[in-house]
Amino acid sequence: MKVKFNVCLCDDEDTRFFGEGPYRLLCGIRDYGSLRTAAQNMGMAYTKAFGLIKRAETTLGFSLTQRTIGGKGGGGSVLTEGAKELMMRYEAYKTACEQMAENLYNTHFSSFQPQKFADAENKDTEQ
Repeated sequence: MKVKFNVCLCDDEDTRFFGEGPYRLLCGIRDYGSLRTAAQNMGMAYTKAFGLIKRAETTLGFSLTQRTIGGKGGGGSVLTEGAKELMMRYEAYKTACEQMAENLYNTHFSSFQPQKFADAENKDTEQ
């Protein structure tokens, strides 16, 4: 048994706008210089990836990428300084949450023994 959770950022109406998906897309843009390539590597449609990034940009009020349109070398994208800071803060927050969740899990579940209850139920049904 282990704890598993997702970290996401929501707007004031509790609508999710940033989490692991957009974060991984930004990592892909950083690594490949292309939203299309980042989406392909995640097995995600470009239109969905574009929509996720656009929703985050709209909610945050600033651009996450700077795009260049086609041409001789093809188009591409690079991360803005705002995107880089958002990613850094998201990584740090997520790591802190994971550490705290692990500590809380250990506090509340380290002595919990599910097998004890399964054994008791099996004994009850055998009688």
